[in-house]
Amino acid sequence: MTAAQIETVEHLDRGPLSREEIAAGVAAIIPTGSYVNLGIGLPTLVADHLRPEQGVVLHTENGMLGMGRAALDGEIDPDLINAGKIPVIAAPGASYFHQADSFAMMRGGHLDVCVLGAFQVAVDGDLANWHTGEPDAIPAVGGAMDLAIGAKQVIVTMPLFDRAGRAKLVLRCSYPLTGVRCVGRVHTDHATFVLAAGRVHVEATFGITVNDLTQRVPVLGHPAWT
Repeated sequence: MTAAQIETVEHLDRGPLSREEIAAGVAAIIPTGSYVNLGIGLPTLVADHLRPEQGVVLHTENGMLGMGRAALDGEIDPDLINAGKIPVIAAPGASYFHQADSFAMMRGGHLDVCVLGAFQVAVDGDLANWHTGEPDAIPAVGGAMDLAIGAKQVIVTMPLFDRAGRAKLVLRCSYPLTGVRCVGRVHTDHATFVLAAGRVHVEATFGITVNDLTQRVPVLGHPAWT
């Protein structure tokens, strides 16, 4: 099915997705056998929902291939952490390497999928996730810029609205960009979006109709995208 053929499914018998449900939704669509990097925050939860039969290999920019789920009590090794400094387990066959080699994998196009958080995503796929531009905000430059240009598919997970109630899916990003036209899918608490061929498609809504969603996300009703 192409993006243009997507039919929106409205899930009106429930409320917005929880963080765990967003992560589970992303885990379910990652192709079998993919090499995947998970960003800090909500994206790290995806690791806990991957099924063994998917055969997904998780990569971290701090030098590990074969990262497992979050470590439980009794499994914690302070030397085994993900990019968000959360203790994790090592999957069978895991390997460790220098951080420079890890970034070479990212920049060299060897990762199939990366899952990142975002402050804003534009409808053309532009990504802003490292600085809000506010004078007192602390910039968080990490490996996201390398992942945004190096991974074959970029998926974003984020709340659809910021603390002021403004939609984070926008016509043009007002924050400094991390990557240009790199995002293909956006998974949020209220809806899932597919960005393709210069268009934004609503794949599913959760606890809200498409019409109501359009009222709260102005870009969906923008003349350039309808």
